[in-house]
Amino acid sequence: MKQIEVQILQQSYLLSCPEGQEARLLDAVERVDTAMTRIRDAGKVRVRERIAVLAALNLAFELAERENAATAAAAQAEAGATPLPPSASQRLQTLVQRLDDALGTNGMLFE
Repeated sequence: MKQIEVQILQQSYLLSCPEGQEARLLDAVERVDTAMTRIRDAGKVRVRERIAVLAALNLAFELAERENAATAAAAQAEAGATPLPPSASQRLQTLVQRLDDALGTNGMLFE
């Protein structure tokens, strides 16, 4: 196991990584850092924990959409239909709003 020091939202983390998987880990770090930076820079959320939760939800939602789109495309291809691109923006905004409402005004998931 190799250890790699990375920066996410300007904070250092020492992560363990299997040999030969450094590029995949660094790609994942870049995705997380980009997602968290976008949320922070939007100016509405400042608490690091809340930013991390929102970024994780956004990334999980994107992954689920890709998986759903791939499954739907395969089913449509099997049926001979042309796949339609997913329209997830409104659903994502609704999810983020529900999370904001659940977290409340202090931005803490747990107290």
